[in-house]
Amino acid sequence: MKSSVSYPILTAEVRFEQDIVQVRQKARQIAAWLGFDSQAQTRIATAVSEIARNAFKYAGGGKVEFMVEGESPQIFRTRISDTGPGIADLPAVLSPNFRSQTGAGLGLIAAKRLMDEVEIDSAPDRGTAVKLIKHFSKHMPALSAIELNQLVDKLTRQIPEDPYAEIQQQNQELLRTLEELRQRQEELVQLNQQLEDTNRGVVALYAELNDKAESLRREAQLKTSFLSNMSHEFRTPLTAIMLLSEILLNRLDGELSAEQEKQVNYIHKSAESLAELVNDSLDLAKVEAGKLTLRVADFEVEDLFSALRGMMRPLLPQNSAVTLIFEAPLELPTLTTDEGKVSQILRNLISNALKFTEAGEVRVAAEIGEGETVTFSVADTGIGISPADQRRIFEEFVQIENPLQKGVKGTGLGLSLCKKLAEFLGGSIDITSSPGVGSTFFVKLPIVYAPDEENSLEMPAAKGDEIPRAIANSPSSAPDSAAKVLIEEDEDSFSVFAEKLLGTNSLYGDRGSQES
Repeated sequence: MKSSVSYPILTAEVRFEQDIVQVRQKARQIAAWLGFDSQAQTRIATAVSEIARNAFKYAGGGKVEFMVEGESPQIFRTRISDTGPGIADLPAVLSPNFRSQTGAGLGLIAAKRLMDEVEIDSAPDRGTAVKLIKHFSKHMPALSAIELNQLVDKLTRQIPEDPYAEIQQQNQELLRTLEELRQRQEELVQLNQQLEDTNRGVVALYAELNDKAESLRREAQLKTSFLSNMSHEFRTPLTAIMLLSEILLNRLDGELSAEQEKQVNYIHKSAESLAELVNDSLDLAKVEAGKLTLRVADFEVEDLFSALRGMMRPLLPQNSAVTLIFEAPLELPTLTTDEGKVSQILRNLISNALKFTEAGEVRVAAEIGEGETVTFSVADTGIGISPADQRRIFEEFVQIENPLQKGVKGTGLGLSLCKKLAEFLGGSIDITSSPGVGSTFFVKLPIVYAPDEENSLEMPAAKGDEIPRAIANSPSSAPDSAAKVLIEEDEDSFSVFAEKLLGTNSLYGDRGSQES
């Protein structure tokens, strides 16, 4: 290390073995007077004595120079030089993998561990010079030239100490080191004990977490099973209520008064709302349990939009201030995924957009996304959603407080179901929205659905789920048809509905029996 200012402190010759002890003493004294702590003093004294011993052993003697360099920060440098044969193959001696067979080179290795920096210059024609450098700590004040000169005078007037005192000092340092090692050994034993206790605690915690995970898994299975079974128990009477109220509203049993029609309409709408809640709850349970049935097939986005247009346009009342627009998809490839699930996601989003848009438009579009994906968008000019609520709306049963909310019916499950269905299809859903301006929902899906073995399980439809559709689509639904239809159902309400819808040309089976 090069410094602009150098203050020589002391120079000593190493000609006899006892000079090594005296050099060690001087190194300790100087380090102490410079302000180094006891540990640093021992490190400096040991490193100096090791290199001085090398000079005496391999070169027959040498010179030791102590000096302080720099002004701020300062360093304490010791230079030990000799005129011996030099160090053969110095790079090999300094390499981390060096293993000495004779003891040569060990002093240099020790010095490098003890000092902040070690510089070595060695050649056969000029001997070896080793510079040992120790930096002043941040808490040590820089010494002025006057203070360093006082230190030199002090060293000059000092009476040489007994060499045996240094040996005694070394013994005391050794005893302190051994005591420190003993204390550290005790600390290690305590630490190992603490680690063993911690490990036992972690093992117990993992066991508890496994038990809780298993309990949650069983609860999830029970929840799914409960919803699956209860869906039939709920859907059957709800379907009956809706069908029978439709009979009344269609005047199949005669005219209704205005008040009766109003009340029957309330019954029908309430049953529809409850049926929507049951259907959404069951779909969510299926997704969470990984038992949702996927029917992957090829379809065109244009055909999907055409079907959605036919389904969603009737939701708009006559003379509505809202326009429902489906943009023509351009240059979109054939999609290979579950068209029904994609349609269900878009129906929910379009339905929400229509509910919360008083004027303007709801625009549905699709375009190629990054990678092998397609991005559907449903944009509206409705009430918008605040940034604080844009994450919450995808949680189950969350409905944002708004004056329009009171006028529309909802379960708070639609967006949560959309999110889970999109993820189940390998995609995602996102939103951009500004209150009072409108919202745009983005559904990003892979063009080709990648099967997931975990999603291949199927939950069978509950009994009775398709009965109304079967009746409605029956070729014998015309009253004057000569064909006969057999319907097997244990609910008397379906018997009434079938008879009213199909007339007398029907057979109704009650748990295996047949009545005409």
